[in-house]
Amino acid sequence: MELQLKEIKKRGVFSPLVVLMRVLFGIGWLLAGVTKIHEKLWFIEPGVFLNDYLISSLDKPNVPFFYKVFIEYIALEYVMTLNYIIPIVQIILGLLIIMGLITIPSILLCLFMHINFLLSGNINLMSLVLYTSAFTLIIFRTYMYHFSLDKYFNLDSLFTNKNKNEKKHTHAIGMTSDK
Repeated sequence: MELQLKEIKKRGVFSPLVVLMRVLFGIGWLLAGVTKIHEKLWFIEPGVFLNDYLISSLDKPNVPFFYKVFIEYIALEYVMTLNYIIPIVQIILGLLIIMGLITIPSILLCLFMHINFLLSGNINLMSLVLYTSAFTLIIFRTYMYHFSLDKYFNLDSLFTNKNKNEKKHTHAIGMTSDK
């Protein structure tokens, strides 16, 4: 398996696959926000869907006690604020990930939102795919930056060890970056 992965990386196929995964992950989050606004009517009937969702989460046996306390005393108190923030943030994060701009912080915010979704008692195949995709993108972040605005604006070096490793390597062989 490791040999196959090295062969794929050597052929130059791996980076485009990771970029495709990044774009599809971003599209998933973009569509999640758009669906809430368009199909689930979060903006036409504000608070109705989210309030019902949170109340039904309180009755689920797989929701941890601490999260039920959070739902009851915080989320339900601010249901109208969350009603507008959640879909807008999902759309913004989806667009940022698709464009590859501030990608790692965007993915981490998606993970935070997704963990809240899982804690509210919803685990399905799509949830597992999104969760796994987020960690895969973080693990292979150096390949994710191809065709991204992070690479264009040189933001990719903030979240990778690439520059640090290059400096160590050139210093170790007697070269400096000043030459």
